Amino acid sequence: MNDQTPIGSGCPVHQPGGVRSLLGRTNKDWWPDMLATEVLTPNGPSNPMGDDFDYSKAFALLDYAALKADLTALMTDSQPWWPADYGHYGPFFIRMAWHAAGTYRTADGRGGANSGQQRFAPLDSWPDNGNLDKARRLLWPIKQKYGNKISWADLFILTGNVAIESMGGPVFGFGGGRADVFEPERDIYWGSEDKWVNEGVQTRIDPDKGMEALEGPLAAIQMGLIYVNPEGPGGNPDPLQSARDMRATFERMAMNSEETVALTAGGHTFGKAHGNGDASLLGAAPSGGDLTALGFGWVSSHESGGIGEHTVTSGIEGSWVNTPTEWSENYFRLLLDYDYELVHSPAGAQQWQPINQKPEDMAPAAWDSNIKVPTMMTTADMALKMDPEFRAISEKFRSDHEAFKDAFARAWFKLCHRDMGPKVRYLGPEVPAEDLIWQDPIPAGTMPSDAEVAAVKAAIAGSGLTVSQLVKTAWASASTYRKSDHRGGANGARVRLAPQKDWEVNEPAMLAKVIETLDGLRGSLSIADAIVLGGVVGLEKAIKDAGFNVAVPFTGGRGDATAEQTDADSFEVMEPEADAFRNYLGKKKLAIKTEEMMLDRASLLGLSVPEMTVLVGGLRVLGANHGERGHGHFTKRSGQLTNDFFVNLLDMTNVWKAVDGSDDQEYVATDRKGGGETWRATRADLVFGSNSELRAVAEVYAETGHEEKFVKDFVKAWTKVMNADRFDLA
Repeated sequence: MNDQTPIGSGCPVHQPGGVRSLLGRTNKDWWPDMLATEVLTPNGPSNPMGDDFDYSKAFALLDYAALKADLTALMTDSQPWWPADYGHYGPFFIRMAWHAAGTYRTADGRGGANSGQQRFAPLDSWPDNGNLDKARRLLWPIKQKYGNKISWADLFILTGNVAIESMGGPVFGFGGGRADVFEPERDIYWGSEDKWVNEGVQTRIDPDKGMEALEGPLAAIQMGLIYVNPEGPGGNPDPLQSARDMRATFERMAMNSEETVALTAGGHTFGKAHGNGDASLLGAAPSGGDLTALGFGWVSSHESGGIGEHTVTSGIEGSWVNTPTEWSENYFRLLLDYDYELVHSPAGAQQWQPINQKPEDMAPAAWDSNIKVPTMMTTADMALKMDPEFRAISEKFRSDHEAFKDAFARAWFKLCHRDMGPKVRYLGPEVPAEDLIWQDPIPAGTMPSDAEVAAVKAAIAGSGLTVSQLVKTAWASASTYRKSDHRGGANGARVRLAPQKDWEVNEPAMLAKVIETLDGLRGSLSIADAIVLGGVVGLEKAIKDAGFNVAVPFTGGRGDATAEQTDADSFEVMEPEADAFRNYLGKKKLAIKTEEMMLDRASLLGLSVPEMTVLVGGLRVLGANHGERGHGHFTKRSGQLTNDFFVNLLDMTNVWKAVDGSDDQEYVATDRKGGGETWRATRADLVFGSNSELRAVAEVYAETGHEEKFVKDFVKAWTKVMNADRFDLA
């Protein structure tokens, strides 16, 4: 977090207004001259390692101690093309790791360090990531040496840990397991603005409405930021308003106020910000640079080349403490003991400087240790001094340094691992033994025998529970999974715990009845297994009643989480505002279309277009709609797994129109021959007939002779969702 918000880098968008959709602006909108490599995507995957590459097996062959030793040596191996401040790259690498992880947001689990996205646009060229391209180039010889045994994604975070250790700072542990990807993740919505933070864009938080005005899943306060603008909201140097922004954005990134203070103070115990030069001389970001730069961005035309003494990144200049390459207690001492005045850096950025600073509290110049320069604080730092809550935490940490060390180490570990999912996914010798609540711990399950499964299946079949009830309950449990941060899913059966048991989309009264019944029938099975097995029983009945003989696979071994192992607050943000699979639309009016929400949910579940299509069509005829809603239930054979949804949707005897007063969310079909109303539907139904690509898939499932194919494809997609969080099966 040493440098943020490069100033004066210019907006690369050529067409005002740009593209507004579910994903906001694309890389092509920001950098029109970027090579469109995605044109080759239909020809095969971008991963050169191939589908059979197992990163966990490669990681097991890594000489972990040798790698850490090489990283430690790199910290003080200053290179002339990008000299190390104070002769130590540690602070630089902390910022690299911090910004790799800091894009995580709780609302949709996207962002974070889990796949090394900092290598690709837009993140490689975000203003807030200025000059981190140099950090990655410094790491290249080490990555080249150790090859596929260490991913870039893991290397970013491990390097940050080693940097902290090399300067005497505390760490809590490290877990590997972040496999690399080789292209940008294009399903992440970063915002709708057509300008970067440094172009006068105001904060996304409304002064009167607070976080409510922060759009959708977004966490960063302005376009192109990881967290907040260090100069203050929209460049306004108001510490109290900055505290408001910090509190909001860190909360959306899974941090409470104590963690926010610990991370800010711990990160700013090291290193400096850079603004000792003319920001107007900075060149284009990496994604907009010249071919000859080979991916280097922000190249300065200053006579020194804009390195060392004349480096400009954020425009803010100076270090926070007088010991910038050592873990110390100096941050809180300097912040709280001195009065500060607002000044401008050589690059023109607003920052705060101690009044009448003692010589011994001044910092060495990064390029010459014999020169003493004043320390500084950003407006975001001053928020820790001026905001009452942050001030109380800062005072606590100042008086109890051991508490500060522990809080920073734990918060840093959480920052770097929050998007990795359950601890079972962690690799390496430094994985902490302690189970942390934010890891969503689940007790190990027991694999039931075939006889046990058969007995429980028979009991469920004779329980009187309907196909609709069993299918909806299993779907409610499993469909919370999101591949972005590997949270949710059927394992743990958290659907029976707060807050999920009370979500409107889950029909609490029905859900409680089904779970109570299954709990009494499950025998030695976990309730998590019993819920999924109930779905199997319901599906097999629906398949048999439709005239087919297709088995539904079931793999047991799930565990049951307790309320004490469940951070209810962190699951609150996962409540669906819409679920097209259950034809549910909440009361809140959404800014994007229902069908776009459907694509977003399908993306988080890891579904393809055919998988999404077949699941929606099957769930409709099974009666899985929320509240027994009849919309999209295009069948006279309710509860049977037929392709009737697609057959009747594409039947040209129907004429559709919007229902008056439904705000284009509800539609009715009438017979062309004047026979009256035939069906009712939502946007999430009709889109499979109106969108040409979805219609092409729907037509396959509506074709005569594909009835059994539809059933088999549904079962395959259903099983994928039920087992999405079974990392123990990989």
